[in-house]
Amino acid sequence: MKISIEVTVTAPSEEGWRTCTAPDDINQWTAASDDWHATAATADLRAGGAFSSRIKATDVSFGFDFLGTYKRGIPRQLIEMEFGGRGAVGEFIPRGQGVVPREPFAPGQTRSIELQQGWQASLDRFARRVGARWRTFGPRLLLENTRSAH
Repeated sequence: MKISIEVTVTAPSEEGWRTCTAPDDINQWTAASDDWHATAATADLRAGGAFSSRIKATDVSFGFDFLGTYKRGIPRQLIEMEFGGRGAVGEFIPRGQGVVPREPFAPGQTRSIELQQGWQASLDRFARRVGARWRTFGPRLLLENTRSAH
């Protein structure tokens, strides 16, 4: 069985891609709720490259590392990854004036489906991060990102 999560983001796919792959942005959205936060992230988007996020409770009572490997990436379209013996494929589907990030994944075996709702909560936080950045900076983000990519 697979779970599929998605959200609509009103911003260009370039901005969604950047927010999904830049470690500073990953730290802002990767936790499932406000009582958790990410303190460090890495993202080596090459096939075989590693990704990681250190996620901690805000009261520092617990923390864990979310680690995995990228299998394939097509900028602004798709990220395929493996983590903890499972896999997921994140898709960026253009829709209207925005993009729909969708991620079907195999649920973990140690927690119930209900306890895995954090995946959707993280994706909702991602959408809020992208939307806030786009409303604040708009097309300047794309121009700055284009300049820094060279």
